[in-house]
Amino acid sequence: MSKSLSGQNFAGKTALITGSTSGIGLAYAKALAGEGANVVINGFGDADAIEKERAGLEALSGAKALYSGHDLTRTDQIEAMMQEAADAFGGVDILINNAGMQHVAPVEEFPVDKWNLIIALNLNSAFHTSRLAIPYMKRKKWGRIIQTASAHSLTASPYKSAYVTAKHGLAGFTKTLALELATFGITANCISPGYVWTPLVENQIPDTMKARGMTREQVMNDVLLAGQPTKQFVTVEQVASMALYLCSDAAANITGANMSIDGGWTAQ
Repeated sequence: MSKSLSGQNFAGKTALITGSTSGIGLAYAKALAGEGANVVINGFGDADAIEKERAGLEALSGAKALYSGHDLTRTDQIEAMMQEAADAFGGVDILINNAGMQHVAPVEEFPVDKWNLIIALNLNSAFHTSRLAIPYMKRKKWGRIIQTASAHSLTASPYKSAYVTAKHGLAGFTKTLALELATFGITANCISPGYVWTPLVENQIPDTMKARGMTREQVMNDVLLAGQPTKQFVTVEQVASMALYLCSDAAANITGANMSIDGGWTAQ
């Protein structure tokens, strides 16, 4: 096992990370597994690739890794995923709500089904996973709830109405959780990255090209990195390192916070 980056070993604790078969979510899973935690990963993708990652997490942690492929836009499937975690590990100590999707279009042209899907996945699923994880955390008198929000939880961009709405809602929900759970040893915080080079970001480039009439290079330079003064993409490892810190006992009095990792974007 690697040397602790958080100053704390998470052996015996269980972390459930939604949207974790790739990108930021997988980086969270690897970071927590590296600290000895059991992990439950969730998401879609190639079955063989996911199994390879799951097995790799067990090798990294020396603990257990479980894959749950449930659809987080459906309440019954979220409940089934949380029950699987309870059956396997007794409950969830660390919950990271990371699942998300994006669609880019003007409001008057925004497909209603896309709006509903984004709100369900990016916002509603965090409510359902949280309500189901909290009773176990209260019994343990310890827990960590982390939302992958976004710079768009603090500011807006055109053509991303559903995503911006969901992320603003996630930030507000997190503040409420923090206040309700403040005396139970449970913290709730947002991590709000700027543009991180992940499949989610890469896949929205064609829609942005169409919506704005731009080339790929123009979207990269004039849209994606236009607002980040550092002119650098955030890395998944940087985001995961913040999560490890928020999970540590050193961060026990950080709750209800929205931690920006955005190259100065929201400082402007």
